[in-house]
Amino acid sequence: MTSRGGTAPSQRQLRVGEEIRHALAMVMERGELRDPGLHDVSVTVTEVRATPDLKHAQVYIMPLGGGEVDGVLKALNRAKPYLRRQIAKAVHLKYAPDLHFKADESFDNADHISALLRESQ
Repeated sequence: MTSRGGTAPSQRQLRVGEEIRHALAMVMERGELRDPGLHDVSVTVTEVRATPDLKHAQVYIMPLGGGEVDGVLKALNRAKPYLRRQIAKAVHLKYAPDLHFKADESFDNADHISALLRESQ
């Protein structure tokens, strides 16, 4: 399996990415984010991809119910320092990774492929 960027991630990158995903999910589940852009919005962290040096992490998110993705991304970017501190507490690494939030478009891509396959039949 290759990463969204090219080469296959190492086992360590996969483990760290999964730990970061769980830590972010716990923070969001507990409702610790006070940003108005995240008020009454449930966000799913679908995947986290750590760079080989583990200093950066791409966080792929999707609002449940297909809500306003741009507003959620802006709110998460405003909450980035707080989230980074929470990750540093939960995941024991030399450096807390810099988080880069992106909308997960894999569901849209899967729907598009399914529609194309249905059309071709």
